[in-house]
Amino acid sequence: MILEGTVTSVANFGAFVDIGVHQDGLVHVSQLADHFVKYPSALVKAGDVVKVRVVEVDLKRKRIALSMRKDEAPPHRATAASNEEARGSANPTSAKVHA
Repeated sequence: MILEGTVTSVANFGAFVDIGVHQDGLVHVSQLADHFVKYPSALVKAGDVVKVRVVEVDLKRKRIALSMRKDEAPPHRATAASNEEARGSANPTSAKVHA
């Protein structure tokens, strides 16, 4: 679900965004952009209006995980095929060698 929200505060680990419910959601630093972000404050500031995607809602801990990434899949959820290729256990005859 894509929502529009307002950044309420920025920390080293990410940005909190008001999406119109009782609890602000957190956009973790790894979910702020499709590229590496070292300092969240370089990308967003309090008061910015941003588009976010709801990644997870934890009712027990009262937490909302959000993402501003353009890609659909979170980076920690790779497919089994891509994991095999990354480890080099895919078909060895199709492996490419880079100089």
